Amino acid sequence: MEMRSIEKELQNNSYPGRGIIIGKSPNGKYAVTAYFIMGRSENSRNRVFVTEGEGIRTEAFDPSKLSDPSLIIYAPVRVLGNKTIVTNGDQTDTIYELMDKQQTFEQALRTREFEPDAPNYTPRISGIMHVDKGSYNYAMSILKSNNGDPSSCNRYTFAYENPKSGEGHFIHTYMGDGNPLPSFEGEPELIAVSDDIEEYTNLLWNSLNEDNKVSLFVRYIDIENGTYETKIVNKNQR
Repeated sequence: MEMRSIEKELQNNSYPGRGIIIGKSPNGKYAVTAYFIMGRSENSRNRVFVTEGEGIRTEAFDPSKLSDPSLIIYAPVRVLGNKTIVTNGDQTDTIYELMDKQQTFEQALRTREFEPDAPNYTPRISGIMHVDKGSYNYAMSILKSNNGDPSSCNRYTFAYENPKSGEGHFIHTYMGDGNPLPSFEGEPELIAVSDDIEEYTNLLWNSLNEDNKVSLFVRYIDIENGTYETKIVNKNQR
């Protein structure tokens, strides 16, 4: 698979929707993840990321303008022991709760499907990182309608064992803008990651469409000891 430029992928797509990146820094030291949200409606744009425990949640920037919280207020990132869960919806909680009961990532997602937001039927994208005393692997998933048919859910899981340094994978909800919005197709895209969290955060944020970007989360986890550094960027500043 050809490695794509994440900068160009974002710059050339005005509306990838929500996106997850997971990979490994070039120096081999960090497990890297990023999650961003975008919005076209006032309700979707009226959000910020805030920290919650070891994870984050979305919150209304102006609570008086929040019209429907059902698909926009959730915890995108939660940590369960040495596992970091990143998703674009409340399936974060499903994965957390069922893996805490010894079910697998795939088993947990079997209980969920794409979002009920006809006619888009937005895919549910999810990722899980397992970092344990020098070992690191991750998996990504997408649950999507069968070419817009809500009676059928297509489920795909991609597992990456012993990932290569400097490589990451990028999955997002939409191929681009449209009505209805076209769901992501194919495997997660192979992209490069950086050794420096500040540099990578700036690269991602500055590459997202200025009108549609809302919030960005980036985390670098030390593979040897599990400590981490987090960056959050919100377009709406308090």
